[in-house]
Amino acid sequence: MKKLHLTFAAVALAAASFFAPSAQAQAPLKIGFTSVEYVLSQMPESKQIESDLKAYGTQLEAQLKTKTTEYQTKLDAYQKGAPTMTPVIKADKEKELQTLGQSIQEFQQTAQQSMQQKQQTLLRPVLDKIQKNIDAVANEQGYTYILNSDSGSNPILLHGPKDGDVSDIILKKMGITPTAPSTAPVMQAPKAQAPMVPAAPAGKTKTKSK
Repeated sequence: MKKLHLTFAAVALAAASFFAPSAQAQAPLKIGFTSVEYVLSQMPESKQIESDLKAYGTQLEAQLKTKTTEYQTKLDAYQKGAPTMTPVIKADKEKELQTLGQSIQEFQQTAQQSMQQKQQTLLRPVLDKIQKNIDAVANEQGYTYILNSDSGSNPILLHGPKDGDVSDIILKKMGITPTAPSTAPVMQAPKAQAPMVPAAPAGKTKTKSK
């Protein structure tokens, strides 16, 4: 019986020594959250980013408009002169229009990609600055995790207490006084669009005989 008590005591002591270090090492979890879009919209850099993106989008739209105008001018000239064109000239004009139309379609596709790349280039330094201050606030305030509360197809945070929102603390850390949320978040890049391009004539085009 005495041996049984000693064995139990040894097991209990071993268990206590196993759990004690882990219990001491584990600090209580403190979870906060922030809206990166909100923080970004409050930063003075966001206005410059929006301005730069708008200017870049305007340049793309101007190039697209030039291409579209050239196409329309040549299409009008083709339609007006087609009845008197020889088959060889007619085929050459049709090929030229098809090439121009294809060039415009390709430009429309790459313009949006170019806008997105431009946006990422402009945002990267600002997002790095936000991350640096999130890390600083987390260390100073004792947060174990800080989640992103921005809405999206797969939001990271679905619910949280208001006092867990550290967005304004992050802004104050950067020397920014929080104001009302921006009505036009800079996270959305403007799209470069142009008027629809009429379909180019293809192959043998029928003309009215006089």
